[in-house]
Amino acid sequence: MVGPARPQFALFGSSIVQFGFFQEGWAADLAHTYARKADIFMRGYSGWNSRQALQVVDKVFPMDDAVKPSLVIVYFGGNDSVLPDPEGLSSHVPLNEYVENMRNIATHLQSLSDTTRLIFLTAPPVNEEQMKDDLGIVNRKNEQCKIYSNACLALCNEMNFKAIDLFTLIQQRPDWLTTSFIDGIHFTAAASATVANEIRLTISQADWTPSLHWESMPDEFDISISPSAVG
Repeated sequence: MVGPARPQFALFGSSIVQFGFFQEGWAADLAHTYARKADIFMRGYSGWNSRQALQVVDKVFPMDDAVKPSLVIVYFGGNDSVLPDPEGLSSHVPLNEYVENMRNIATHLQSLSDTTRLIFLTAPPVNEEQMKDDLGIVNRKNEQCKIYSNACLALCNEMNFKAIDLFTLIQQRPDWLTTSFIDGIHFTAAASATVANEIRLTISQADWTPSLHWESMPDEFDISISPSAVG
């Protein structure tokens, strides 16, 4: 491990997380904000749903690790909300199972330590037209995204931890359909900036001790070092 040890922020999710450093992504934005303050760990798995995430959450976040994350940002739901395939080949997870998977993921993460904080990101909207295949077929519908987003919000409210409603947040921009996605699903730099700003706002408003607001966290090596001491 590279030292000194810093607070750890872990991002756990599907491709929205895996691509978080791509093209001025939201994860890169957060890493810049928390430079010299916290380390950002990416655990993104493109194409995954909550069912697959639940199978590995205890391996990604072992209970016996000496250092526990200060913050875990979790995103699953977009792939769960894909329309069912008659042959069962899609990533679709029924809504009730999705909620229970997310509940179990949250329960494991909350048990890591008394100071591990959670933020769940809901399923965002999609640009259905941008996603159509050569036959004009699309396997993601905003109606479904909204249902899964609302279910995630309800679970977070029930379990009393933070959630960010990406479905509503992305659509607050009047031109969201044409400015938010590179392929109908994954975020442009503009959408990523919106997401990163909302995460920062959520952290700044959270009543957490210790605070994880970047302005409240000390800079590493925040001391005066004479030029002669620097190689």
